[in-house]
Order: sequence, then structure tokens, then C-alpha cells
Amino acid sequence: MAMYFKDRAAAGNELAKQLIQFRYENSIVIGLSDGGVAVAEPIATQLHCLMTLLLLEDIKIPGEPEPFGSVNQNGKFSQNSFYSAGEIEGMYSEFHGVFEQQQRENLSHMNALLGDGGILSPQMIKDRVVILVADGLLNGASLDAAMEFLKPIRTKRIVIVTPLATRIATDKMHLMGDEIHTLAINDDMLEVDHYFEDNTLPTREETIAKINKAILNWK
Repeated sequence: MAMYFKDRAAAGNELAKQLIQFRYENSIVIGLSDGGVAVAEPIATQLHCLMTLLLLEDIKIPGEPEPFGSVNQNGKFSQNSFYSAGEIEGMYSEFHGVFEQQQRENLSHMNALLGDGGILSPQMIKDRVVILVADGLLNGASLDAAMEFLKPIRTKRIVIVTPLATRIATDKMHLMGDEIHTLAINDDMLEVDHYFEDNTLPTREETIAKINKAILNWK
């Protein structure tokens, strides 16, 4: 049976109850999208820890519902492990120019949003418990990009948190995280927005303004 929530903050409050052991740890909560930040905010508030956002942009395949991969704010591209190596090779060969253009545009957009100060640096993450928060995971493609960003950084523990996930995404969470927390596993999952009565989300610019204000308050 599907689980529904009033809004993303309500889901975050439920998840925070499962994470209370990290309240006195050296933790950082990282949203994987604007919706992820909306879930992450009550978690960070209850854990009394820093919250930020990892900027990710999908690289889309014309006519395909699944993204080809994602590019993170450092310009690192991560392929969507939903596709086989053969499918990836075929799509890259056919749509190489489209992918390259999207990657340039996405990186330019993220750089403009980041501004001079940047929004997430390795120094903020190093030797902390890293709590990655999504508002729902259909396939876990955003986790591939997040782990690519985290790979060179020494962390204490990686905890992956989402209110909703498919079984495929849950399997990926188990492989990538030291610990996972989810409120519902649904194999027939629709688009993430379907499970929240109130789908109001801030714009990316508003999200980043909120994050930067939170970071300034911690400095």
C-alpha cells in the first residue's frame, strides 16, 4: 500500500525520528535536489547540524523517461547505472552532441547559481557523518552522482535517507550507504510528486539562498 504525506517537511519530520542518534555526532545533511532540501530541513533542525545542497543536473535522452546520467557542481559526469554498458555506449554514440551541449549548459547554470562563495566544499564534509537526503528515489540515479562527488573525500559514515523508494533504488542505497532509512518501499512507484498532497517547492534560486543563509549562520 502506497504511503502519502502532507508535504515534504512532514516526511522529513518522520525520518528525523529515525536519525536522532546522529544529533550529537559531527554530521552534515545534504539535500540531493530542491525537494530533497525540503525533506532535509526538518532533519537538520532536529539534529542541530549543518544543512546544504549538492547541485546535480540530469543529462536527458530525447524520448526516454530515464536520464542518461547527471553532472555535479564540480563538472563530474556520472552515468545512470539503470542502463547497461551496451545501452550507454549506443546512446552516447547516437546522442554525443546532445549530451555535450546539455553538460555545458547545466554546468554553466550551476556555476551561475553557485556564485563566488560556492555552496558545498570538501572541507564541509571531511570526517563528518554525511546524511544524503532525497524526496523520493525511483532508480537512485542521483546517488551515482552524489557518490562520485564524495568518492575522494574522507567521511565518517554515509547515511542515505528518503521517504519513498523503489526496490531497485533501495538495493542501490544498501550498496552505496553505510546505513539507510526509508519510510516506504514501492515497486509500482509513480512520479515522486504524486505522494505529497502539497507539492509547493521553492525555486532553485530560493533554495540556494536559504542554504547560503544557513551556512552563514554556522560560520
